[in-house]
Amino acid sequence: MKKTWLLGLGFFSISLTWALYNAFVPLFLSNYLKSAAMIGFMMTIDNYFAIFLQPWIGHRSDKTNTRFGRRMPYLLIGMPLGAVFASLIPLHTGFVMLVIFMVLMNLSMSLFRSPTVALMPDITPERDRTKANGVINFMGGLGSVLAFGVGSKLYGISSYMPFLLAGIIMLVSMFVLKAVIKEPVTLISNENPKPRKPIKIKEQLDKTTIFILAAIFFWFVSYQGVEALFTLYGTKYIGMTEDAASFSLVFFSLAFLIFALPSGWLGSKFGKKKMITIGVIGLVAIFGSLVFVDSPLILRLLLVIGGIFWACININSYPWIVATGNEESIGTRTGIYYFVSSLAAISSPPLLGLFIDIFGYPALFISASLGMLLALLCLFGASSEAKSKVIGNG
Repeated sequence: MKKTWLLGLGFFSISLTWALYNAFVPLFLSNYLKSAAMIGFMMTIDNYFAIFLQPWIGHRSDKTNTRFGRRMPYLLIGMPLGAVFASLIPLHTGFVMLVIFMVLMNLSMSLFRSPTVALMPDITPERDRTKANGVINFMGGLGSVLAFGVGSKLYGISSYMPFLLAGIIMLVSMFVLKAVIKEPVTLISNENPKPRKPIKIKEQLDKTTIFILAAIFFWFVSYQGVEALFTLYGTKYIGMTEDAASFSLVFFSLAFLIFALPSGWLGSKFGKKKMITIGVIGLVAIFGSLVFVDSPLILRLLLVIGGIFWACININSYPWIVATGNEESIGTRTGIYYFVSSLAAISSPPLLGLFIDIFGYPALFISASLGMLLALLCLFGASSEAKSKVIGNG
């Protein structure tokens, strides 16, 4: 598990960079765009790359064979480029330059995100992958905490400072991963392996899986919309300063961080679906309650509770969708999982932003609560088929 913790540095740097991006880039865009829907649309650029480029990059990395390994070449190219373009974003001098830096940063991040994810099962025995997922999410949560906590303070000094910090941490993470993670030397066997029947996506879409994927889509619509538009909500509706609004998200991320490992343990003990259901019900209540809150103190308290419920969902969802298939379909089901979550991330910010334009800023948390409610209904639809396949594998 030592290598898993060190691999977590890659997820740490990714989460740190995206948290800063989601917190502060909407503020940069608001200097040029007045529509929350348009700002939300601009914040989905990374997810278009996630849908079209990341699956291809991940597939290519399976076939890559170099002295650095299969995955590492993509990290060695993508991470330095991501660090550079992330650092350049706050130095934009106009809308066009801002968009160019955003696109180049997103393209760079797409080069190494899938290979980084694929490294976890590469170096982790099957029996330890659920624990490893908790460790990696813990490290990702730690990156978000640092982004919202330290990053918001640095932003108060200069808008350039948090992005420079992200770039430096990404480069340090790359050097550590290069030094520590050693992929298998023999990547392509000369022996003729026993032919296996190709895994087809259509074969994986049974009724249970469809309900699970629908639930994943709706809870990511809620989460991604809140994350992308929260700083606008805090500044435009609650009346908070920009750094105070972004700092409020640290309470959500810190609670997620603290509960990441316990959530994985509870999911193994009591069942992944049961923990996810508890989390979804909890976030229906939390997001619904935030509609009536205008006090920063109460808002942050509810965000703490919300972070715990989100850990129940996020830590157990990926192992759950994988556990509903067989060992040979892990890669295919992983791709389906990230496709659906990325599709939700593309749909959510412009959709929730449109609701804000039409109904006002309280529509953000009303929509998020309704999204979680739809996810809950999908979980009920999956319960009978998923019970014997998933809970038993928990």
